Amino acid sequence: MKAVVWQGPEQMEIGERPEPGDPGPDEVVVRPGAVGICGSEVEGYLGHMGNRHPPLVMGHEFAGEVVAAGPGAEKWIGARATVNPIAGCGHCRLCRAGQENVCPTRTLIGIHHDGAFADLVRAPAANLRPLPDALDIRIGALTEPLANGVHAVRLGLAGQEASSAVVIGAGTIGLVTLQAALLSDIGDVKVVEPQEARRERARALGAHSVHSDAESARSASDELGADLVLDAVGLEATRAMALELVRPGGRVVCIGLADDDTTLSFHTLVREQITIFGSYAYTMADFEQSLEWLVAGRASLGELPPTLPLEEGPEAFARLVEGPPDQVKVFLAGAGRES
Repeated sequence: MKAVVWQGPEQMEIGERPEPGDPGPDEVVVRPGAVGICGSEVEGYLGHMGNRHPPLVMGHEFAGEVVAAGPGAEKWIGARATVNPIAGCGHCRLCRAGQENVCPTRTLIGIHHDGAFADLVRAPAANLRPLPDALDIRIGALTEPLANGVHAVRLGLAGQEASSAVVIGAGTIGLVTLQAALLSDIGDVKVVEPQEARRERARALGAHSVHSDAESARSASDELGADLVLDAVGLEATRAMALELVRPGGRVVCIGLADDDTTLSFHTLVREQITIFGSYAYTMADFEQSLEWLVAGRASLGELPPTLPLEEGPEAFARLVEGPPDQVKVFLAGAGRES
């Protein structure tokens, strides 16, 4: 079958990979109809992600049609579904508590084994959620990125209300985090983003105000600062900005992974009693909430671009390295491409 194969830093090519073969018990084979390119995959393409090893078929933001099913999963044959790419062990106390996203032995489609930038991909049946027949398959593929925002906001609100929030960054993850914050009834949600086109996109998607820098956001806020700050970038500078924008006793949720090592003012952290959370991916409950909002039309990333054929994958990755695209998301798909 045809696939987009990452061969090493900045080496992406169209190649042939073995088909998944007959699925095992409680497994299915999906023909992807739309697969989003994630920012983490662009970093992986550059060789900046140590959890990806070539040769690898990436692709974890996807939805499509089930074309084969193993014993116990036959009901899925012919169904349109979106796929949660995370699989925990199912047995440890974290998995039993619904925290499979931080299971020490978790695996992800497109990272630990071949993903959806291919004509076919194997997945656990338990990770599928059905899509309405009339739903645009690209919207189904947005379930995964939106779930990241759902999870981050849920962590930030756990046991503590927030009337104000700031989202740092208006790339895809920033925009889905914005959507999750708005849908969680936070009364004032600001976005900080240096690029004008992205600020306007955030405004169009419901941000109460948009700002080019921290000083502008702070001047438009309560003098104490925001109850909750969500960093969807992950640079040392944006993590420091989050401490600047949050109020004493407030919370910061770190989603972005641009930088690893970061120096922060721990005097500020301690004296202002700020809580910092790391937010990794999502749980199945977050994934289901994401899908519910998308199907209901309550969450959106605006107008979506056409899905590109797999053959354009290497060029698409190369373009994304050069700078942010005009579109909010780039989609690829092989034989199952619907748009």
